[in-house]
Amino acid sequence: MTKSFSNFADLASFIASETDSHGRATTYEHAFIEHDERAKLSPVDEAEQLDMPDPEQARVAVEMVMSTLFDVFRDTRLEPYAADLAWGFVNSFHVVAKRINDREDDAAKELGELARSFDPSEIYAAQLEDAQLLCQTLQGCRDAMECMRDHASEVYRVETGRPYSPTRGSRVSRGVTASMIDARDYLASRIRERREQFAPEGPVVTFSGGQVWEDHEVLWRGLDSIKARIPEMILATTAQTKGCDAIAQAWAAARGVKVILFKLDRRLGAKAAFVRNDRLLALKPVEAVVCEGSGIQMNLAQKLRQAGVPLHVVKLDETVKARLAQPKTDLPKSRDEFDPWTQDDYYRDMVNGGRQRRR
Repeated sequence: MTKSFSNFADLASFIASETDSHGRATTYEHAFIEHDERAKLSPVDEAEQLDMPDPEQARVAVEMVMSTLFDVFRDTRLEPYAADLAWGFVNSFHVVAKRINDREDDAAKELGELARSFDPSEIYAAQLEDAQLLCQTLQGCRDAMECMRDHASEVYRVETGRPYSPTRGSRVSRGVTASMIDARDYLASRIRERREQFAPEGPVVTFSGGQVWEDHEVLWRGLDSIKARIPEMILATTAQTKGCDAIAQAWAAARGVKVILFKLDRRLGAKAAFVRNDRLLALKPVEAVVCEGSGIQMNLAQKLRQAGVPLHVVKLDETVKARLAQPKTDLPKSRDEFDPWTQDDYYRDMVNGGRQRRR
C-alpha cells in the first residue's frame, strides 16, 4: 500500500510510528520539556504561549537527514565527502547549543543579581519572574538542541566508525517571597548540573598511547574489561586525534563513557606534554592504560608506576614495530632514537614490574 503525505510533520509521525526506537524516543521526551506554558526567548521580548516541537517529529527529522545524507552518497564518487558534510550538520547543532548556553549564562547572572538584591515591590517580583522564565526557556532550548546534536553524532559514529568531536570547546551532554525561593532553588540546581557536566564525578581511568596503532580490538577488549569492574569510570586521555587516543575515544562514545580530553597547552613549549602528564596524574586515577608510543608515554607510565596506580602497558604489534623501524633517510631522528635507554628496554622493564635499568 502506498501512502502519501501533504507535509513533513505527517511523514515524520508515520516514520516514528513504524520504527522501534523506544530508548531514543525517551531521551527526546526528557529533553523536550516545557518548564512553563509560556516562553521568553530574550530579555526584551514579552512572554508568549509557545510550545516545544514534537519530540518524535524532531527525532525522526534528525534520523532522516543524517541517514539520507549517507545513503545518497554511498557507493558514489561523493561518498568520501559524506562524513565531512555529516560532521558539519552535527557541528551546527553544537554551535547553536553553545550560543544558547552563553545566553543562558548571561541570563543566570542577571537572575543571580536580582536574587541577591531583594525588594518587596511588585515590580521586583515581576522582574524576577521574567528573569527566571528566560533562564528556564533557554535551558529547555539548550537541552533540546544538545539532544538532537547527540542523536546526530551517534548516527555519525555508527556510519563513520569514529565519534564526533568539536574543533574547539567542550561537548556536554545535562523575610523572602516565594519568587525569591524559586529563583534560589533554580540557581542551585543549575550550578549542580553544570558542575557535573564540566567536572564529572567518578573514578578516573587514564589512557594514553602513540599515534600509530592498528589493532583496535585489543584496546576495546581491555577497556571493556576495565568498565566491567568500574562501571562508573571516566576516561581521561591525552587527546590525540589519531592512533590509540582516537581508538579510546571511539570506544567511549560507543559505550557511553564520559571523556576528559587533555590537549597540549602550546604556550608551554617543549614541556607541554610533560605538564599534561602531571595534570593527568593530579586526577588521582584508579587505573591506567599506556600503549607503546613515544617518550611521552614512557614518562607518563613512569609517573603512574611511582604513584602506585594500577597500570596496564600494551605493546605495539611486532609487525608494525618492524615497519616503523625501517630507516627514514629523509626525516631527522626523534629525540627517542638518540636515547640509549630504548623503548623496548623501557617497556620490558615496565611489564616486569618497573625495575630500573642498570646503567
